[in-house]
Order: sequence, then structure tokens, then C-alpha cells
Amino acid sequence: MKVFIADDSALMRERLIAMLAELPGIEIIGQARDGLEAVDFIPKLKPDVVILDVRMPGRNGIDVLKQIKGDDPPPLVIMFTNYPYPQYRDKCLKAGADFFFDKAQDFEKLMEVLNALIRNTHETHSKTEDEQR
Repeated sequence: MKVFIADDSALMRERLIAMLAELPGIEIIGQARDGLEAVDFIPKLKPDVVILDVRMPGRNGIDVLKQIKGDDPPPLVIMFTNYPYPQYRDKCLKAGADFFFDKAQDFEKLMEVLNALIRNTHETHSKTEDEQR
């Protein structure tokens, strides 16, 4: 599963990359430090999953979310933010976010979701191989 990370904090990107490196089946294919880089790289790299911060310079995460959800096929988007307020959650979910997590307390939930996605990807891939036989 190909993952792209967009967050203006280098420390947060490094922490996510280190955590995701422990999950088999995850490939970090790119990262962005602001919304402009994100909208430039994501359509070119075509990740399966984007982990996206809400507040970034250049373009905020909600604008990036709206744009990348128009891609074909759109990536699954996990909003991962220090601003877990209901108004941001509502805006993100209405704009097409698949998940919305708080950086302060939801690292475990993020990892659980990614593990579930990996399992689903493997199960779907295995079923497709069985059907082809």
C-alpha cells in the first residue's frame, strides 16, 4: 500500500515515517511540507493513502483534500491534526475525508486503521488471485 504524508512539521513527518516503517506492506512514496507541494506531488505519485494535516502553509489541508478527492481514482485520506475541533471534523468529512484523527491522542487509532487497510488489501488481492485460477 503506497502512502503519502503531507504535514508542515518535519518532526511529525519523521515520526510517522518511523512508525509506518514497522508495518509490513506500507511503502512511503512521498511527503510534502506544505499544501502546494501536496497538490503537486499527490496526482503524480498516485498514493493509495494520504495522511494529511489540516493546517499547513501554502494551501490548507481541507483545500488539498477537496482537490485530491477529485483524482481518479481518489486516494483514501486520513486527516491527522492538532486541531480536532468539531467544525474542522465536519468540514473534512463533508469534503471527503475517510478518517479524522487527533495527533495528540489518536496515533494508535491511525496505526489500527492502516493495519486494517493492509489486511483488506491483502485479502482482496488474494481473492482476485483465487478467482483468476
